Amino acid sequence: MQLDVQVLENRHVRLEPMTQAHREDLRAACAADPATWNDLYPFSMLGEAFDVGWDRMYGKSSPEWIAFAVMADGRCRGTTSFLAIDPANATVEIGATYYGPELRGGAVNPAAKRLLMAHAFERGARRVQFKVDAINARSRAAVLKLGAIQEGILRQDRLTWTGRIRDTVVFSVLAHEWPGVRDGLDARLEAFGA
Repeated sequence: MQLDVQVLENRHVRLEPMTQAHREDLRAACAADPATWNDLYPFSMLGEAFDVGWDRMYGKSSPEWIAFAVMADGRCRGTTSFLAIDPANATVEIGATYYGPELRGGAVNPAAKRLLMAHAFERGARRVQFKVDAINARSRAAVLKLGAIQEGILRQDRLTWTGRIRDTVVFSVLAHEWPGVRDGLDARLEAFGA
């Protein structure tokens, strides 16, 4: 499995490798929904914490992390990433996803995940996984709608920046499942039109 750092695009969304040029638009997108950062993420990207989070997540390159700016209307309106890239085992996680509120519930998430999963499976992935905070009902439902299978819950998996101990739900799509998942996503995206 060899994942490339490149632009991924379809008619609904453009994913660009995250660069310094996306920083201020991402800051604005994160500031649009403080409740999400206060309750549902293990780290904060609000106010002064944004710069610390940026440096931690996007300030250095890593062979285990490829971050993308989620572009809509020519601006960065969110982020998503390949995480825990493990070429030896042909596995990768898709996560660190955040969309500004105006992008939720439409074509952006299924379109972005369609691009990311296609890229991973076309380059030899055996397994693509997603991890979601157990209390994040919206994200759990979104991952299931993608066609992923819930595998289980990692109890007391993580300490969040607020001090809450998080349970993490693990989902996956395997290579032999991808054609059916892909077809389901394509049908779903077709319903959104051009």
